[in-house]
Amino acid sequence: MADERPWKLQADGILITVRLTPKSSKDQIEKIGTQSDGRPLVLARVRAVPEKGAANKAVAALFAKALSVPKSSTEVIAGSTARIKTLRVLGEPQDLAKRLEDHLS
Repeated sequence: MADERPWKLQADGILITVRLTPKSSKDQIEKIGTQSDGRPLVLARVRAVPEKGAANKAVAALFAKALSVPKSSTEVIAGSTARIKTLRVLGEPQDLAKRLEDHLS
């Protein structure tokens, strides 16, 4: 369990489990946390409000910037109306995982 990460490598990128807090004072990827069932996730905050997809666009842009990929390579694929979301980031999986690990350390 200690080695589990909140992302899964895919052939064309990675999937990241994120707990998003909208209407925050700043846009920030904070740290790795855990869900109530013990599964890991990345805690993130955005200034955008959760209306008309604004917070989803903001979290996708936040991760795109942190991972140095185009905004078009990042999208929310699950949990669009929930706080816990799954993001897909397209790119070389090992490289993306290393960048995310470095960003969180």
